[in-house]
Order: sequence, then structure tokens, then C-alpha cells
Amino acid sequence: MAAAASSSASPLLLPSGPRGASSRAWLPSGGGGRAFIRGGNTRAPCCCRAAAGGSAAQCGGADDDNGGVVTRRGVFGAVVLGVSSSALCLQAALDAVAGGLPPEEKPKLCDAACEAELENLPMVTTESGLQYKDIKVGQGPSPPIGFQVAANCIAMVPNGQIFDSSLEKGQPYIFRVGAGQVIKGLDEGILSMKVGGLRRLYIPGQLAFPKGLTSAPGRPRVAPSSPVVFDVNLLFVPGLDDDE
Repeated sequence: MAAAASSSASPLLLPSGPRGASSRAWLPSGGGGRAFIRGGNTRAPCCCRAAAGGSAAQCGGADDDNGGVVTRRGVFGAVVLGVSSSALCLQAALDAVAGGLPPEEKPKLCDAACEAELENLPMVTTESGLQYKDIKVGQGPSPPIGFQVAANCIAMVPNGQIFDSSLEKGQPYIFRVGAGQVIKGLDEGILSMKVGGLRRLYIPGQLAFPKGLTSAPGRPRVAPSSPVVFDVNLLFVPGLDDDE
């Protein structure tokens, strides 16, 4: 992804997307990153807490103290701490393996109870063929086309195997909606969400990855133009959501 908050590349963002929409646009000129750490949530990101023995269920983006809406200060803190957090996560995981601990379950936005509830939620189908279920409808604004958003995203193949996760990276993805920076299904699906919302997207092949994604350690292969499933928690829309 060309404009993610994560310090490592994510297959969710398209390398061919428009440039210039980086997360730096969020930082006030001359303000520096330290201002956003003050008073914010400076706990280790989910992957670190899980590796250190915490519950993976505690990492769900819809489970935060503000009812699913992450504050501007909290999101900025995650962006600023991203690089060092990734190193801490890796070290925590290595320590866990060295200590003979069982591998921790990957953090999810939708836990077992949520999965059971999904069965009874109505399915919405759009003209493009995109389908979605709203697990939680947000109370904030919806992002206009061209605006940046911060969102936690978990991408899966239809059998539930995860091939990309912002929770594992310990920080949300930042991208500009409607600008071709992400796959078409995610672009369309997030435009009708509200801040604080949690949605499952069932993305058909024509709105997913035309060239597919190769497999990698811990990541399944995504065949070209094959359907994928996304859980998306919309956290923040700069310029629209003014919560502190």
C-alpha cells in the first residue's frame, strides 16, 4: 500500500496508487511527533501484548475504551511509535518462541462471539457485486471521496486464513479513499461506513487483486481475481472527526 501508516509494505495498498498521500499530511507543520504521545495511549501494540502473554481478543479494534472510536491522539501515537513498535513485536515473538511458549492466536476484529452473530446479520449487496454485513454501525461521519482515513483492516481468503493485518503491525492503515490506493472492493466498502463502525466485506474477484498475491511465510496465496474477505474498523477521518 502506497500510503499506509505501517512501516512495512502491505499487500492491501496498490503500488501503482497515486503518490503524495502519505500519513505525513496528518502532522501539523513544525509540531513533531512527540506532541501526539502526550497523554495518549502508549501501551504496546496488540501484537506485542499478545506475544507477551496477553489475550488476542484484547487486541480487537472494536474493543477499545471509547466504544470503537479511536481518538486522534491515540492514532497519531500509533503512527509515531510504528517503527520502534514493529521491532519490539519481533523481539517479543522471538522471546516467546525461545521460551517454548505456544504460538499466540492472531488478533482479530471479529472474535468467536462476533462470528456467531454474523450469521444473523443482514447481507447488503451493491450494484458492483460487493457484499457486506455491518457488525457495528459507527456514530461518526462517513469519509468523502478523496479524504484520508485511518482504519484497522484484516484481510482473509474465504476459508478465514489471514494474509494481511494492521493489528499484527500494531498500527492502522492510512490511505485516501476513492483515489485508487487500495483495491476497489475496499474503496467502495469503506466509503459508506461511519467512524467507529465495524464491517465485514465480501469482495468478489473483479473488485479484489487482478494479479493475485504470492504466498509468504505465514501468509496464504491469493489467486488472481479471486474473492477475499475483509474486516474493517474505521477509526478516524482527519478534518471531519474532531474528537480529542
